[in-house]
Amino acid sequence: MSRYTGPQWKKSRRLGISLSGTGKELARRPYAPGDHGPNSRRKLSEYGVQLREKQKLRFMYGLNERQFSNLFQKAGKIKEGKQGVNFMILLEQRLDNMVYRLGLATTRAQARQLVNHGHILVDGKRVDIPSYHVEVGQVISVREKSKNLVIIQAALEAVVGRPAFVSFDADKLEGSLTRFPERDELEPDIDETLVVEYYNQLL
Repeated sequence: MSRYTGPQWKKSRRLGISLSGTGKELARRPYAPGDHGPNSRRKLSEYGVQLREKQKLRFMYGLNERQFSNLFQKAGKIKEGKQGVNFMILLEQRLDNMVYRLGLATTRAQARQLVNHGHILVDGKRVDIPSYHVEVGQVISVREKSKNLVIIQAALEAVVGRPAFVSFDADKLEGSLTRFPERDELEPDIDETLVVEYYNQLL
């Protein structure tokens, strides 16, 4: 299954969560799209609830189904901690997400584009793979020729705050993952136990 490239705002409203992280999608119309959106009373089955939660997380990080499923299985091989939390930490360790968390992009989609176009360095070497797994302590920076890009400068100006598990040097435009995030520092609108239940029925 390919990555979703359709209207993000409609998808956000259907899932009931801001996929961009800005909250703008739900600010004016916090209900599903379509004629029956405001008055929909359809009750989801247990499977439907689990599927919706999985889709929320998948679309939030912008992965296709194969990438998402493979990463979930990888989380299951980690001996310490809960699989659902480990899964969310692995999602956070993706390079595109780290670029977003450092404030170099306003959305994960924009961060993915920066990585794809070769604007991002990891430990001084160009990495153009959005799914690259960032380890604690690795330095993420902007290529010298890319430091004045309008989208990067605009993103930096829009930063309100950064997560406690990352550090950032605004002068050098570089930062790193300083430690693994705690569960309460991750997406509060996601119930990862439902995602685990969903995949336990399939895998």
